[in-house]
Amino acid sequence: MRTANPTLNDRTFNKQRAATGKRTMTLQGTVNRVFILLFLLMATAYYTWNLYAAGEPVGIYIWVGIIGSLIFALITAFVPKAAPVTAPVYAALEGLFIGAISAQYASLYEGIVVQAALLTIMTLFGLLIIYKLRIIKVTKNFRMGVMAATLGIFLVYLVDIVLRVFTSSMHVPLLHESSLLGIGISLFIVAIAALNLVLDFDFIERASNRGVPKHMEWYGAFGLVVTLVWLYIEMLRLLAKLRSR
Repeated sequence: MRTANPTLNDRTFNKQRAATGKRTMTLQGTVNRVFILLFLLMATAYYTWNLYAAGEPVGIYIWVGIIGSLIFALITAFVPKAAPVTAPVYAALEGLFIGAISAQYASLYEGIVVQAALLTIMTLFGLLIIYKLRIIKVTKNFRMGVMAATLGIFLVYLVDIVLRVFTSSMHVPLLHESSLLGIGISLFIVAIAALNLVLDFDFIERASNRGVPKHMEWYGAFGLVVTLVWLYIEMLRLLAKLRSR
């Protein structure tokens, strides 16, 4: 029951087993909380989007969104019982960043945000259908392969961030380029982000049958939203590369 998403792993759910007689996590309850988190994210994203459209500076909102969402994501990951509070705060802060960065992309490429959002939604429901039909079997080797690829991508991004912070022009080669190889790299990253959704579906379904406490619905929803945000951003980056050609 491993998953590449670091916020959803078997050890976490094993530690959170509910006592007999208490309300437990359900699949429907987790889905409901996913919609709540997405609503909060889109509400704050709409706010910063309008600020950018009005010509107001949004740089502070980008940094507040990035740093704030990271802090609350870490709190949620290490203290699952706090998820009913920290997960909504994370979603709201993440929305500040998503709205601002989406508006910036939209100013460069008309219609790109709608395209990225639709592709993300289509990928979500497409993979959900594939998962429910058991077309993709979530085996141990499948999980380990996605985990390894996700970790590799994380390390590449970490190196890229360090280079950009401590140098003025250096970055990981091809990661931001619109060459055919650069587009291929983005396609690979999008594919890995999408496969993380399959692992999240599998994990949430199994966890809902394990008798874990009710607050884990928020935790499971949080983990899924983390993957969706990643997938949406990667869709934006891929489309921007394609448009630039």
